[in-house]
Amino acid sequence: MRIVLSGGGTAGHINPALALAEVLQEQGHEVLFAGTSQGIESRLVQEAGIPFKPFEAQGFDRSRPLGIFGALRTLAGSTRDAKRWLLGQGVDAVAVFGGYVCLPIGRAAVSLGIPLVVHEQNSVMGLANKHLAKHAHTVALTYDLATGTPQGLRKAKGQADRQGKAVCPQVVLTGNPVRKAIALASRQAGREYLCLPQDALVLLVFGGSLGARHINQALISCKDRLLKIEGLYLVQVSGPKDYEWARDALALAPEEQERWKLFAYQDRMAEVLAAADMVLARAGATSLAEISARKLPALLVPFPFATGDHQTSNARSYVASGAAALISDADLDTPAFAEQLFALIEQPELRAAMQKAAQGLATGDAAARLADVVIAATGKAHNGYNTVS
Repeated sequence: MRIVLSGGGTAGHINPALALAEVLQEQGHEVLFAGTSQGIESRLVQEAGIPFKPFEAQGFDRSRPLGIFGALRTLAGSTRDAKRWLLGQGVDAVAVFGGYVCLPIGRAAVSLGIPLVVHEQNSVMGLANKHLAKHAHTVALTYDLATGTPQGLRKAKGQADRQGKAVCPQVVLTGNPVRKAIALASRQAGREYLCLPQDALVLLVFGGSLGARHINQALISCKDRLLKIEGLYLVQVSGPKDYEWARDALALAPEEQERWKLFAYQDRMAEVLAAADMVLARAGATSLAEISARKLPALLVPFPFATGDHQTSNARSYVASGAAALISDADLDTPAFAEQLFALIEQPELRAAMQKAAQGLATGDAAARLADVVIAATGKAHNGYNTVS
């Protein structure tokens, strides 16, 4: 079968799609990807070797209400282009992962009667997914009853069509797909890639694909104390916008650069995660899924301005399980941050307890579950899943 995937804006929308693509391709299906030519999805998808079709799309800035007219005109034109493209491809299903970039292809699929699957990574459904979910064949969730899931989708359990034929449930809980490379990367290979000693204690710090200025600031403020810890090495992925600032603020001496690895961005997060003993990070859905897949002890700092404070909601069950600790962004400038960070670094028993708790969180089969949902939506296969009720 031929399946089209779409999503973009941040790696958090793209990496789950790439994880799904891996499974679909292994099953013998053909995968295409639709996005924008200027977005991060264009580079990441083509690097993964997946055929990429660009369409124009633009977001809507709520502080400039008149901008919606231009966005809608672009959307209408791109939807027409997407319909023509889909008709020529013989597509069996479309799966979208969020971000305004998926609106043209999602709307075109609905218009043509092509089964549409919407996957929501976060605990609060994004605007694009919320719009498309109302017309989708199936909505796949990472978190049970994601806030913003349209009410009408929850009544599908046990429904059948007019001929009495069972239909795939409209809402399923699949989890968030993680690329196989994340789970398969070896600690040794990761440390060789980063030029880290095999016996080092490694703290990985990142804020998602766009970075996190406040986390970078808080970490750098602890530089002297961190570098005094014998055997501790740091890997900091600052984000492209913060890289030069972070480099200048750190002012690392040559010998310190051996222990504090600073990157603007990392395309090889599988190896980087494999090299780590612990993590300081935001609580985006994809970051959490990858941290969970590696069973890494973590100190999570949810981004406070995420829609519906969804990063705090994302982290809640993970923290409640004992697999991570949480500190609010507002507390990064208080002694509480250093207290929690250094407890994670200096207390091996705390890390061991978190790692043990993380082993009870199943994330490894989410991509396979979602692949089954997508194939089932075509009507050429059926798989039973529990609906969200």
